[in-house]
Amino acid sequence: MILLWTFVIGVLFATGLYMVLRRSIVKIIIGIGVLGHAANLLIFTAAGLTREVPPLIAPDATVLTPPYADPVPEALVLTAIVIGFGITAFALVLFKRAYQDVGADDVDQLRATDA
Repeated sequence: MILLWTFVIGVLFATGLYMVLRRSIVKIIIGIGVLGHAANLLIFTAAGLTREVPPLIAPDATVLTPPYADPVPEALVLTAIVIGFGITAFALVLFKRAYQDVGADDVDQLRATDA
């Protein structure tokens, strides 16, 4: 199963990198989102997915007994999702404003307006 996740993460990173290197700003924004999802899956896979027991201490115990889910990767991914949503929202607003000024979504046409 880990080998399958490795291939899925590799394909997502390759797709995201390909989309970021395109000339259209919409494709760049989509590529950034795909790269974010690939990074989140990488964190989950590297931490090891455990579905048996939640990270809760039993009422009669003083420490966690294995196997239990590690809450740190889940917190990191949740934070990354929120930050990724903020970056995507900012990029979409920035694209809308640039499209209103230039009238195109090509990166080369936006570069011509720098001067």
